[in-house]
Amino acid sequence: NAAEKARQYKLETQKDETVLFSLASLLGLESLPERIEAFDISNIGQEHITAGMVVFENGKPQKSDYRSFNIKSVVGAPDDYSSMKEAISRRIKHLKSDSTGSFSNYPDLLLIDGGKGHISVVNQVLQAENIYIPVFGMVKDDYHKTRALCTESQEINIAKEKAIYMLIYKIQEEV
Repeated sequence: NAAEKARQYKLETQKDETVLFSLASLLGLESLPERIEAFDISNIGQEHITAGMVVFENGKPQKSDYRSFNIKSVVGAPDDYSSMKEAISRRIKHLKSDSTGSFSNYPDLLLIDGGKGHISVVNQVLQAENIYIPVFGMVKDDYHKTRALCTESQEINIAKEKAIYMLIYKIQEEV
C-alpha cells in the first residue's frame, strides 16, 4: 500500500508540474508559478463588500492560506475597482511587513476575477510599491466560466488547453 501511495503521489506531482510548466509557457512567465493567489470581490448589498483570496501551491489548494478582506474604504454603491485596490493594497502590506508565516510569501502569479480594468488597478498598486508580480485577469463567458486570461493589452484563450483550463477553473471556483 505504501509503495502504491508513493507511486500515485509521484505521478500526481509530475502532472501538476507539467500543468504549471504549460501555464508558465502560455503566459510567458519567467519562472514556474509555484504560488498562485487569486482574488475576487463579493458584494452583498452596499454594506457587505468582501474580497476573497485563495492560494494554490504547486497546483494544489492551500486552504490554510486563504484569506478574506472586509472592504472598509468603499462606501455607497459597490465599486469593484476600488474594492480590489484596497484588497491588493492590504495584501501587499503584509508582504512588506516583517511578519513570518505563509502570509509573508510572495506569490509567483496573481489571478484577478475581472478584466483589463481590474488588472490596471492591481498593476497600479504593485507599481506604487515597487513590486513585480505577473497579474492576469480571469475573463468569463456567458456561463460564468473562465474562458481566457488577460493582461491590460491582450487576451489569451485557454479553452483549448484542457489541463490549464481545469486548473484555472478550480481556482475560479475556489475564489
